[in-house]
Amino acid sequence: MIRLVAPLAAAESFLSSIMTRIGILSDTHALWDDRYALHFADCDQIWHAGDIGSAEVADRLAAIAPLHAVVGNIDGSPLRRRFPEVDIFEVEGMKILMTHIGGYPGRYAPGMRSLLIKEKPQIFVAGHSHILKIINDPALRCLHINPGAAGRQGWQTVRTLVLLTLDNGVPTDCQVVELSR
Repeated sequence: MIRLVAPLAAAESFLSSIMTRIGILSDTHALWDDRYALHFADCDQIWHAGDIGSAEVADRLAAIAPLHAVVGNIDGSPLRRRFPEVDIFEVEGMKILMTHIGGYPGRYAPGMRSLLIKEKPQIFVAGHSHILKIINDPALRCLHINPGAAGRQGWQTVRTLVLLTLDNGVPTDCQVVELSR
């Protein structure tokens, strides 16, 4: 009798492995760019860190993949009724905290450091500055991601998106996508 163990073991290993691809953006300021759909086509989730600008942008992103979003300082009542100022959720057992105005490690916005200490997220996503920064905060054991600005409003010369892969709750791949202004 011949028994095939390796293929079964490989299949079980494959099934137990969870990988989630996430598209992250901020500060679209009501701009829809078809490249969002192109770059996020293989994403399992999309996270928008505020200043969405229009329900149409949110709806089009949500049509690509499930959308987690927070409102920013330019977002009006319709978006404020739909999205929170702070969103805390889990993906692959990792706690995510997302807000629009959050600051950076060493320079958090007022009240943000205490919220991060209380909630203990493994990933903190914020927008607002239009400056792309991905920084590990060893003091809070947290990965900070500001995806920069995907819209045309503001002073930035390069528009950016971030693609993040989580593999069994561990960030394994992070890519920055640059879009022309």
